[in-house]
Amino acid sequence: MRHPFRAPIFPSTAASLMLLAAAPLATAHAGAPACRSGTSGMPVVHYQTAKIDGADIFYREAGPSGAPVVVLLHGFPTSSHMFRNLIPALADCYRVIAPDYPGFGESAAPDHTTFAYTFEHYAELMDGLLGQVGAKSYAMYVMDYGAPVGYRLALKHPERVTALIVQNGNAYEEGLKAFWDPIKAYWADNSKAHREALSFLVSPETTKFQYTDGVADVSRIDPDNWAHDQALLDRPGNKDIQLDLFHDYGSNVPLYPQFQAFFRDKKPPTLIVWGKNDKIFPADGAGPYLRDLPDAEVHMLDTGHFALEDKADVMVPLIHDFLDRKLAPQ
Repeated sequence: MRHPFRAPIFPSTAASLMLLAAAPLATAHAGAPACRSGTSGMPVVHYQTAKIDGADIFYREAGPSGAPVVVLLHGFPTSSHMFRNLIPALADCYRVIAPDYPGFGESAAPDHTTFAYTFEHYAELMDGLLGQVGAKSYAMYVMDYGAPVGYRLALKHPERVTALIVQNGNAYEEGLKAFWDPIKAYWADNSKAHREALSFLVSPETTKFQYTDGVADVSRIDPDNWAHDQALLDRPGNKDIQLDLFHDYGSNVPLYPQFQAFFRDKKPPTLIVWGKNDKIFPADGAGPYLRDLPDAEVHMLDTGHFALEDKADVMVPLIHDFLDRKLAPQ
């Protein structure tokens, strides 16, 4: 886990690349929806479960039923829990839906011998959930595992994607650095030895590392995060679920050219908010997005993998302002 890392420096582009080093936006964009001025109190979050293709899928939902939809797709080893603070912050103006994948959070965790723990299956289940709740179009916040799940959704229904928010979610081979070497060995040789060699990825030390590494002020990170995630990882059978997913992650890489073609062809409005000190999905993976999305708004944040945990004060205004400008009725 102690791979050497140096964040690259990306060349600036005229208006696309903005390196964020200061305070959050002071005021909302002038075109922000009026819903905020008429909202009082904290939006109510509902915790629900839907049956999708025989599997119980848990999701958090908040916001006006007729508002533009924002789908939040979580990473490993967490769940929709990672969005617990973002959801009410966006739900004043947007219908926010944050599901848990099977094997994560409060969703079902069937035995890995009888259930396909693959990213394609996850995308199919998320597609089914969004169809069941009537989300006909949506912006997507994709992070870590959420990127291949979301981008597979985009390939299925490119016309439904209204915007992208990308936070440490990879779609380029430049973003798979030294951390991935033992995982790549497992992709190449699905042997018991290579599988067991990845057991450290579900250990308490690694779970805590993902929250604290690259963070300047660890006192801003709630330790309940790794306690919560580790308790779920330690459930009987969950290690095998995660090891299956580590292997299947390799199926995403051949799809990178298709993901990139979607970016170029559809040009969804895109906000990139990236923890530049992340060793898992390092900053090397952020810059290449500009090849295919030259108008993307990019903010490289001085933090690690789970950027929302210590940079929400910066990220939430950026995200809300972006959505206000890109999704608000014209």
